[in-house]
Amino acid sequence: MNVRLVVVRLLQRVLAEGVSLSDALPHAQSQVVEKDQARVQALSFGVIRWHYRLQAILNQCLQKPLKKKDQDIISALELGLYELLAGQSPAYAVIQQTAELARVLKKPWAVKLINGVLRHIQRHGAELQAQADQDEASRHALPDWLYRRLAKAYAGNLNEVLEAINAHPPMTLRVNLDRLSRQDYQSKLTELGMHCSAHPCVASAIVLSQPVDVSLLPGFAEGWVSVQDAAAQLAATFLAPKPGHRLLDACAAPGGKTLHLLEHTHGKCDLLALDNDPQRLLRVGENLSREQYQATLLAADAGDPTSWFNGQCFDRILLDAPCSGTGVLRRHPDIKILRRDSDVAPLAAQQQRLLEVLWPLLAPGGMLLYVTCSLLPEENVMQVERFLRSEPSAQLMALPLDWQRPNSIGRQIQIGENDMDGFYYARMQKCP
Repeated sequence: MNVRLVVVRLLQRVLAEGVSLSDALPHAQSQVVEKDQARVQALSFGVIRWHYRLQAILNQCLQKPLKKKDQDIISALELGLYELLAGQSPAYAVIQQTAELARVLKKPWAVKLINGVLRHIQRHGAELQAQADQDEASRHALPDWLYRRLAKAYAGNLNEVLEAINAHPPMTLRVNLDRLSRQDYQSKLTELGMHCSAHPCVASAIVLSQPVDVSLLPGFAEGWVSVQDAAAQLAATFLAPKPGHRLLDACAAPGGKTLHLLEHTHGKCDLLALDNDPQRLLRVGENLSREQYQATLLAADAGDPTSWFNGQCFDRILLDAPCSGTGVLRRHPDIKILRRDSDVAPLAAQQQRLLEVLWPLLAPGGMLLYVTCSLLPEENVMQVERFLRSEPSAQLMALPLDWQRPNSIGRQIQIGENDMDGFYYARMQKCP
């Protein structure tokens, strides 16, 4: 099937129907031959990543907004514009083939429109981009609400954060140090001609120079290695579980941190992994089988312990709380489109509830690690400050020296910092 048509239909699902890019992509790729699947992914991610900037440029070229029922034509225009700006295909071919999409979409009236708009952009692209970029949110391809929140939270280094959001993330691996050393695994990659480097801050992490299919990774099926961003790999180190501990992974799917906790304890811990989505919990089970570890999996709401807690307290609790996902925008650019400003307050309320109901399940002297992949203070430091004020038995614990900053509550890892995703960590101990 025509690659551009497949991409336009995928964009429709994301922009008009609210389907996530990760859910829409597999079906779209199945519509094309294998050699074109990477192109479908690259074009889809590119348009979604730069959607708000593309929109700002196109709005200057349209005499009036297109009707909602013509969202497919808007998607075709955004795709054509993205390809023109990327400059990887001849402009004449991009314009002609994008315009022809209108016939396939059964809207022949739009052929002339697409052709005219894209040719106008071809001639006046520099001026149109300069005009669009006068608005800072549009320049960085962000919705206004998110730009305002980030500008307030990161006034001292805003441009650095905004540039990182639209950068391409690396493919980072987590070596199962329970099976082999990072150096040994690097040697195996090098033998296969895969260029890689040890991450400078995370002992289990290896960064690949180029992404590869996981089936090509030596020992992947045997559990030697998993794909996980370096910042996410810090959870097991910070929580520091020991063999024999009883652990709770409260929001476990898809299971990367669950596995790392088991690797960290050589599989010798009593781990309960919860998730309220049975389908996502299946992925945790698949990952456990691949690495040949055991844990108790339970589809349940972590926020309602009465439905699952057996009265035996935990030595360690990992609360990887539901959040806005703003720290992983470079991997999931559709979050810019699917998330709303109005989502932040309900998410913060859910995080607060989880902290409050899980804390009583922690044994005296035990530790809870609060984690989000958010950049927003309302979900991070402000959340932990509120909890510490309200819970006398909670004592903030310093993170390992390399990660702790003076007079800080927890640690905000900024997106792009040491080429990591944006994560927040706070470690609290229950006073005996």
